Amino acid sequence: METTATTAPTGETGGPSTRMASEIAEQPAAARRTLEHLLPEQPRLRDLAGDRRRVLLVARGSSDNAAIYGRYLLEVAAGVPAALAAPSVATHYRARLDLSDTVVVSVSQSGSTAEIVETQRWARECGAATVSVTNVADSPLAAAADVALVTQAGPEVAVPATKTYLTQMVALAVLADALAGEGADGLAADLDRVPDAVAALLGADVSAASEALAGSERVVVSGRGLLLGTALETALKMEETCLRPVRGYSYADLRHGPISVVSEGLLAVLVGAAHGPLAEPMADLVRDLRGRGARVLGIGGTPSFADLCDLHLAGPDLPETVEPIASIVPSQLMIEQMALRMGLDPDNPRGLNKVTQTDVTG
Repeated sequence: METTATTAPTGETGGPSTRMASEIAEQPAAARRTLEHLLPEQPRLRDLAGDRRRVLLVARGSSDNAAIYGRYLLEVAAGVPAALAAPSVATHYRARLDLSDTVVVSVSQSGSTAEIVETQRWARECGAATVSVTNVADSPLAAAADVALVTQAGPEVAVPATKTYLTQMVALAVLADALAGEGADGLAADLDRVPDAVAALLGADVSAASEALAGSERVVVSGRGLLLGTALETALKMEETCLRPVRGYSYADLRHGPISVVSEGLLAVLVGAAHGPLAEPMADLVRDLRGRGARVLGIGGTPSFADLCDLHLAGPDLPETVEPIASIVPSQLMIEQMALRMGLDPDNPRGLNKVTQTDVTG
């Protein structure tokens, strides 16, 4: 195994070479500001939820990957049944559902994506209590929600979401902590450790990992459980920033069929948990993939997982429930460097805009 700890990429002046790198480096402060701003909202969230029994999360793109983390966290740490909504059920099929026992959480960094705004309006009409998670306080999504959780990432200039994605996960963890029932272990103390854990990862040496990715035509990314959203976000960031088709799979989905395409020449990026019931199965997956001829780049995980990987990036020293918030940082760093190695501009990927509008009418 090759282990890989350089500071964020620097230009001739000694500062970050891209806006994406600069915004990655801002994440510890952004996480701290977001926690300080949102923790006082927890009593309002508990009052809003009342005796409602379910949470439905609405999102697209990177926000959808944050919502996947939120779904797992709500169920695992808060004991609240949660699911991901299909916005087209509201915007195209215009189904009428009884959401009177549901808190609908709409996640959008801009708060201006028409499809998400319209789905939140539909949810309210169906009887839901509504919570928005957005980085823009005066956005339509925030203005129309019963409770607006406004993240404190600051303006994000680079098109690939980094600090807005991370602070969305912070907001969803604050929500899960607020909705946890009596007897549930609180997340607040662990959340307080997140900014320092993010800062500790900013010095990761990602040169070997980014070089391997830049030279690989076939890449898959996989994770499981609370880390699934991190794996899917890693795949998405690679696709949109480096213009390389990359499949993101859950561990279980990869095992069910797609494993047959794994062969020599494939690079598998595996995001592992350092603790919890799914930590050791990821080591088993490394053995399987390498036995089929693939190289494995691991992120985080247990010591045995790290030792089995061909390349490895350290993850955060955090409990599994909040580990995903920081575990995206090594991926962000290596993808920014991967893009530069490929001669691409990570700040302005071809064909993408900061706000993506999905059609909301037939």
